[in-house]
Amino acid sequence: MAEPLNIALAGLGTVGTGVIRLIETNAELIARRAGRPIRISTVSARDRSKDRGVNLSQYAWEDDLTQMAARDDVEVVVELVGGSDGPALTLARNSIAHGKALVTANKAMIAHHGLELAEAAERAGSALKFEAAVAGGIPVIKGLSEGAAANAFERVYGILNGTCNYILSTMEDSGADFADVLADAQRLGYAEADPTFDIEGIDAAHKLAILAAIAFGARLDFDAVEVTGISRIIASDIAQARALGYVIRLIGMAEIETAAGESSLFQRVQPHLVPTGHPLAHVDGPTNAIVAEGNFMGRLLFQGAGAGDGPTASAVVADIIDIARGEKGAAFSMPVGELETVPQAETGHRLGRAYIRFTVPDRPGVLAEITAAMRDAGVSIESLIQRGRAEEGGDVILAMVTHEGPESAVNDALRQLDGSQSLSAAPLVMYIIGE
Repeated sequence: MAEPLNIALAGLGTVGTGVIRLIETNAELIARRAGRPIRISTVSARDRSKDRGVNLSQYAWEDDLTQMAARDDVEVVVELVGGSDGPALTLARNSIAHGKALVTANKAMIAHHGLELAEAAERAGSALKFEAAVAGGIPVIKGLSEGAAANAFERVYGILNGTCNYILSTMEDSGADFADVLADAQRLGYAEADPTFDIEGIDAAHKLAILAAIAFGARLDFDAVEVTGISRIIASDIAQARALGYVIRLIGMAEIETAAGESSLFQRVQPHLVPTGHPLAHVDGPTNAIVAEGNFMGRLLFQGAGAGDGPTASAVVADIIDIARGEKGAAFSMPVGELETVPQAETGHRLGRAYIRFTVPDRPGVLAEITAAMRDAGVSIESLIQRGRAEEGGDVILAMVTHEGPESAVNDALRQLDGSQSLSAAPLVMYIIGE
C-alpha cells in the first residue's frame, strides 16, 4: 500500500474530535478505500489542556497556525476553526500558498471567500474541498458536481438549517410558541447560545449561495441572497398553515430565470408554506433536505443529518479520501474562470400564492382598510381568517391567503398599509410552494 497521507487538523470542537474518532475507528476501511492510510500528524486548538474525550498524545501539537500550514510532514490541512475571516481564513490562504490541499467545513468562509480560495488552489495545483460545509453528512455537493454533472439544473431548493427545522417541526407537534421552543433547542444543543445565524437565516443563506454556484455555474454572490428568518413565526401561523393543508419550513431556493435572452439568478431564504404532499413537508427535527431539479434527471432529493459530529466528520473524511485518491477537481465543479457572473434577479414579477398575517387592533374598519389596500394593488384574496378574539382593546390575528399573482402586487399593498394605525405590527409574508 502507498505511503500514508498526512493531515493537520485545526479545530478540536465537536466536528474536529469527530474526525479523529472516525479516522481511528475506521482506519483500515478508510485506507482500503483511499488506497493509502490516512494519518493525523498534527493538531491545533485554542486550549491545549481541555479534555476532549480523545487521546491527543500521539499527535504533534502546533500552537501557531501559520507554522501548521508550512510543516513538511503535512499534505492536507483540515480547517475546522470556523468564522468567515480571522484565523480560519488566514490558515486557508497560508495552506494553499504552501501547496497543501485544504478541506473545510466552514460554510461562512466559502460563501464569502470561496472564489478567491478556489483560484489560489487552481494556481497552486492543490485541492480545495468543502463537502461538509453544506448539509453536514449529506453528499449534496458531490451529488450535484459529479453524479448529476451532465444536467442543466433548473432549480435547487430545500431545508438547509437543522436548528430552524427542529424549531418549526416542534412548534407543529407541541403547539408551543417560538421563544419556548428555541429555549428547548438551546438546552438540547440544537441551537447555539447566540442563535442569530441560524434563526435569522444567515447560515442557510451561506449554504444556498454555495449550492447555487455549483448548480448553475455562477460566481458566488452571497450578498445577492434575500434572507428572512423564522423569529417572527408564532403558534397561530403554524395552526393556520395546518388548517390549510400546509406546514411551515425555512426554505432556501435558487433558480436561473431567463427573459428576453438574458439570465438572472434568484436566491432567497425565507419561511414558506409547504403542501403536506411535498417531500419537504415530512422532514422533521434537525434534518436537512435538498431538492435538485435537472433537465434530464428530473427531481432528486438529498436528505439526512445536516449537522453533528458523526455526519459532518463523515463528509470531512470523504473529502480527505478523495484527495488521497488523487481526485482534485474544480472546487465549484468547473474552473473559476468558467463561472459566469449572473446578475441578481428582480423578484416583483415572480408569480405565487402568499400567506399574509396581520396583527391588528380589534376595532371596526380595520378589515376594510386592509382589503381595500389589497384590492387597489390588484391582490386577489382566496381566503381570510380571523383567529380568536382579543379582550376589549387588545390585538387579534388576521391571516389571508392570496390567489396566484405577482409579488410586486403584494409589496404594493403592504406599502399602502405602511404606517397605518390599523396595524399593530409589521405583516408577515410567506409564499406557498407548489406540489
